[in-house]
Amino acid sequence: MKTIQKLLLFIALSGLALAQEAIHSSWSSYYENLNFDNSKQKNEGWLVGIGADIHDNRSEYKLTYETSQIQTKQPPLKEDLETQKIFLRYGYHLDNRLNLHLNYINILADNLVPTAHGKAYGVGVGYEMKRQTSLYFTQFYTDYSDFDVYQSDFKIEYKMKIEEIGIKLTSLTHYIKLDGYETNTFSQNAKEEYLTTALKLHAHYGEYHLGMAGYFGKRAFAIMDDGFKIQHHAMEFDRTYAIGIGKSFDAVTLRLQYVTQRATELPLNNSGVEIQNIRLIANYQF
Repeated sequence: MKTIQKLLLFIALSGLALAQEAIHSSWSSYYENLNFDNSKQKNEGWLVGIGADIHDNRSEYKLTYETSQIQTKQPPLKEDLETQKIFLRYGYHLDNRLNLHLNYINILADNLVPTAHGKAYGVGVGYEMKRQTSLYFTQFYTDYSDFDVYQSDFKIEYKMKIEEIGIKLTSLTHYIKLDGYETNTFSQNAKEEYLTTALKLHAHYGEYHLGMAGYFGKRAFAIMDDGFKIQHHAMEFDRTYAIGIGKSFDAVTLRLQYVTQRATELPLNNSGVEIQNIRLIANYQF
């Protein structure tokens, strides 16, 4: 609990210190309800996150703390799953077009799997080619006790406007390479390499928002959401679809998302696991 208290205090003090000079900074929190079908290990559970995104001149500081509890099947597991994670990102704009960023992820606690206390590091660059098009590249390295993961992300964003509707199209490519995965029973059924692509659409009209996404190709032990999600359990995902709606109320934006995924539990070679995720996100901009 001391780690959680220090983290929440840091978020609060950071916001108070920069509130007078930050532009488009925000607090955010989210709640997720998770259901697992055809799983031999998990039933259902919840996940909660809280964070801050602070902009100060050319710098951006982003921090999220996340905790979850998942009801498991006993046996084969001995207890329910509990996790704690922290996600950090620092970005710096060299000029109006070129920016650099650093990522850090720490799995503070996981009572069931050997990837607990794993750490991930990322370094990346973004470049705005024109007013509508931006390119991003990030290289991640994840250090687990039994194996390592190298991940290269390439992202293209294109923005346009059709009358009063703003649209952002995003193309994503994740290349994942595992090193030493075959040396332990937890990850030995994974593949050495994965290539995943994704397409995303976000549209907004006035105060209303609509988002859709689809991921294609298999992935395991992936870092997602620009370094703010990490899939550290031994599950090989082969399908992900998401849809979300939202509405802004002055400085507050509320979003509701539905995500469905299909995966294989690698240690058991149990395929056809369906994960349903309902996510509620609240964002306050100051």
